[in-house]
Amino acid sequence: MPGPLAVLTRNGPTVLAAGVFLGLLVPTLAELARPLMPVTVFVFVLGTLLRVDPATVLAVARRPAVSLALPLCAIVVCPVIAGFAGPALGLPPAWTLALVLAFCAPPSSGTSAVARMLGLDAAVALVATLAAMALVPLTAPLLAHWLGRDPGVTIDPSSLALRLLLLVGAAEGVAILVRRFAKGHLEAHGSAIDGVVVIALLVFATGTMAGMQQAIFDDPRLVVAAIALAFAANLGAQCIAYLLTPGSVRTRFNVALLMGNRNVGLLWAALGSAATPAVALFFACAQLPVYLLPRVIQSLLPWLESLGERRRAARELGASK
Repeated sequence: MPGPLAVLTRNGPTVLAAGVFLGLLVPTLAELARPLMPVTVFVFVLGTLLRVDPATVLAVARRPAVSLALPLCAIVVCPVIAGFAGPALGLPPAWTLALVLAFCAPPSSGTSAVARMLGLDAAVALVATLAAMALVPLTAPLLAHWLGRDPGVTIDPSSLALRLLLLVGAAEGVAILVRRFAKGHLEAHGSAIDGVVVIALLVFATGTMAGMQQAIFDDPRLVVAAIALAFAANLGAQCIAYLLTPGSVRTRFNVALLMGNRNVGLLWAALGSAATPAVALFFACAQLPVYLLPRVIQSLLPWLESLGERRRAARELGASK
């Protein structure tokens, strides 16, 4: 009989979606969870690193498309597009900055866990996420400084880079020590680690909704606009990635998740007081698609795969005539 952590992992998409609604409906829980957000970000990164299977990762990392092209597309190409698209679409500088910062973030550290829940290629998600996290301390500060043209916000690239290095480096250091001295335990309790990551994601999702209910009451139009922008950005990135990626339905969704779902918590924690109310509001709203869309993808996967099989059978039948 599976343990509670295994049950959590198997039902991860539903659990994550529940965390968002829990934070919205019970503001007290959201306020209690909010101080824990930096800790949960550390757990995301550490949990991702601890689930690294060196042999599998090395095999996947030898594929330049995964170890280089995907990360660079995620953390360089996407924010550059966002930086130019914002003004072109008439977005205020504050929203453009928030959008750029969100896309400067690496893929969500929980993406590999979510990929595993959905039956996707978790190794690809893991390698691309790790490569992006290694590059983010270099790319994010420079791109945010260059593209985030909000005259009311000053982002010090060196300070942001240092904070990111400390956050990611600390998790990597702990992971190296744990892997060295407790490798056998890691291999035996991989599903438990996934479950802990899901719990951390749940707490983070709940905490990001702190103040959201009051914000909806105070200025519902502003919050609705931020939610609409967050969903449009995430869905737009996922749809474009899905359409441009060759291969099976699952391969496409793997890449789509990496492009759309970002670890804005990493940037949020690193920005500290430099995160303006507009940026904080957008980052909070950006959690909604991150935690809600995996449940949608879980429902769409069987239908899209069945549709693909029917089309393939139809083409083979036509070719045989």
